[in-house]
Amino acid sequence: MIRSKHLFVSVILLCTSIIANAQHADKGLKDHYKNYFPIGVAITPRHLQDSSTSSFILRHFNSLTPENVMKMEPIHPEEDRYNWGGADAIVRFATENGLKVRGHTLCWHNQAPKWMFYDAAGKLVGKDTLLNRLRKHIHNVVSRYKGRIYAWDVVNEAVSDRQNEFLRNSLWYQICGEDFIAHAFRYAHEADPNAVLFYNDYNTENPAKRDKIYRLLKMLRDANVPVHAIGLQGHWSVTDPSRELLTSAIEQYASLGIKIQITELDVSVFTNDKMPEQRHFTPEQEQLQEQQYAMFFNTFRRYRDVITGVTFWNISDRSSWLDNFPVRGRKNYPLLFDENLQPKKAYQKVIDF
Repeated sequence: MIRSKHLFVSVILLCTSIIANAQHADKGLKDHYKNYFPIGVAITPRHLQDSSTSSFILRHFNSLTPENVMKMEPIHPEEDRYNWGGADAIVRFATENGLKVRGHTLCWHNQAPKWMFYDAAGKLVGKDTLLNRLRKHIHNVVSRYKGRIYAWDVVNEAVSDRQNEFLRNSLWYQICGEDFIAHAFRYAHEADPNAVLFYNDYNTENPAKRDKIYRLLKMLRDANVPVHAIGLQGHWSVTDPSRELLTSAIEQYASLGIKIQITELDVSVFTNDKMPEQRHFTPEQEQLQEQQYAMFFNTFRRYRDVITGVTFWNISDRSSWLDNFPVRGRKNYPLLFDENLQPKKAYQKVIDF
């Protein structure tokens, strides 16, 4: 009788374990973080044309960022012409499936069309003309998606990487000085007063650049410019940044009273731009990547009061912007899912908490 009772208990425990494991297997990445923050991904309209890929997106993510189609040049290639198709497709898919959308990006020195800065004679326009063109662009784009895009990367990468330079010497800066930044945020706020407005940049944990970004944000906030949040792009590697650098950056930005998102996360398996061509994912890289992803998400969870979203830059190792960049012929493996859309060991570390 005692033996039967023990057998019965063992069977119950086994069934409970099987059910728990099945429920765990059915969860997507977003489900593990439902009590923390949305989990997003950058996509292209092409991803939505493949039912297996779109189903994968719906399983694991609850926020979308258009990777390229909302940048200024693709969406507004000529002064009187807009390309709405790709952006509309992504926003429509998100709306139909209850996903959030982050708009990316309204003002950037890259992928800005030449017509924005030059007149018909090929000469640089003046400050007033450029600001008027910027205002019209922002109003048209933001207004089109008002109520369907909850957050915008308004200004992207305006802070310089050069040691003795504060703001990047872009055409925006050459023509308008630093004023274009505040104006861009005000224009976006005019177009959608309910949208969360981000300044977005990379190397945000590097102490020298971090201090310049902090200086910019404080200056804007002190002038009552509607900057609500900062996007830490998160183009990181298996060795950088350290936990100390990441937490210091989060705390410094949060001290301004703004929210934080990780907006373009990937973890390169290469530690510098000079590492040679490689076409396979080594066990050593795999282990380092597991540890780094685990540390990142442990830190994100600790700061859940200020971190309001984490977005991956690309879906899986099948295709990453880091492939062939900055080294031609070099394949990278920076994401949580492999080339067959299967979870990697790093994925298990991210959901094991």
